[in-house]
Amino acid sequence: MLELDAVTAGYDRRAPVFRGASLTVAPGESVGLLGPSGCGKSTLARVAALLHRPDAGRLVLDGTEVRAWRHRAPREQRTAVGVVFQQPRTAADPRLTLADLIAEPLRAGRRRAEVPGRLAALAPAVGLTPDLLARRPHEVSDGQLQRACLARALVLRPRWLICDETTAMLDASTTAALVAAVEAYRAETGAGLLAVGHDRTLLHRWCDRTVEWKDCLPEEEHP
Repeated sequence: MLELDAVTAGYDRRAPVFRGASLTVAPGESVGLLGPSGCGKSTLARVAALLHRPDAGRLVLDGTEVRAWRHRAPREQRTAVGVVFQQPRTAADPRLTLADLIAEPLRAGRRRAEVPGRLAALAPAVGLTPDLLARRPHEVSDGQLQRACLARALVLRPRWLICDETTAMLDASTTAALVAAVEAYRAETGAGLLAVGHDRTLLHRWCDRTVEWKDCLPEEEHP
């Protein structure tokens, strides 16, 4: 279970982005988090991905409360969650080829021997051809780069996947391909999904259930 319990978070303790947000995702479940831009849902997603320490509340991952964040978190917790952001160009090192971008988490974890096999499995799964793998971010489209970012998020076989507005900047065909790749991975592994977005139709079609942002907050915090 991925549990966010009464989380308060932001970038200034004196003025948090939101207070008391709660949300759960069961193993194998896909949950859409629907809300307008600027409401705080992306900050909550970063908390769930162990990338942002909340000011208050708890994140419980597979029954264990998270007590450290980013690189200080235990490796088992860090690698349990894969995340794909909205803007691939700010999430990708421009110096790396797409192949190196995908392999980066394996190399950081001293698992270089797994790189060829994982690349061979993931590249076709996300729709990347060998010629694209040899290119750098400035040499590919946003959609192609986002495919590589998705493959990077999946390369360590996470039990939880967080997609934060992953398809917001993409055309319909690329959106469909990325959703299909996520669903194929979930069918294979039983991973849980938190999909954050503002496209009600997409989330309703993609997810087992969709949660309105206001329903994550205590009543006194409703906008």
